[in-house]
Amino acid sequence: MRHKVSGRKFDRSTAHRTAMYRNLVQSLMGCEKIVTTEAKAKEVRIMAEKMITLGKKGDLSARRRALAFIYDEAIVNKVFEDIAKRYSERNGGYTRITKMASRLGDGASMAQLELV
Repeated sequence: MRHKVSGRKFDRSTAHRTAMYRNLVQSLMGCEKIVTTEAKAKEVRIMAEKMITLGKKGDLSARRRALAFIYDEAIVNKVFEDIAKRYSERNGGYTRITKMASRLGDGASMAQLELV
């Protein structure tokens, strides 16, 4: 699944940014809660909701598209079997961003991204 990596650049190359997004989405789906910067949380939310929507479709094509973005097959199985069933009645809005205190090192605004 080719995702157009648009939006914030984070001073990273396209490949690095794509890998970062994939890792954050995978962590979110695995743990169902991550703490990251507010800007990254806003970008990752978009991709995470697309993965849950693919899980709700549930067909082979959707599973292959999800596996093209998330490389861990166990996480994809969790999305399709557990998370998608949890949100079967919900039309979008699967995630919540909660702002937290600034990071001590550089003062970056932090946020918690979690599945509702």
